Amino acid sequence: MVTKDMTIGEVVRTYPQKAEVLMSFGMGCVGCPSAQAETIEEAALVHGLNLDELVVALNK
Repeated sequence: MVTKDMTIGEVVRTYPQKAEVLMSFGMGCVGCPSAQAETIEEAALVHGLNLDELVVALNK
C-alpha cells in the first residue's frame, strides 16, 4: 500500500509499475535525485496536485 509519507523513490523501487501513474499526474522525473527523497505528499504540494486523488490512484 502506498502512503503519503513514502518517498517517490521508495514507491518506484517497491512498485515499479506505479511510475506510470506518477507520470500520468505530471511527475515526469520520477528517477531524479530530488524525487528519491521527496514524499508523495511533498510532490503533490509542489506539483499542485490533489494528494488524496494521487494516493487513491497509486493504490488501484
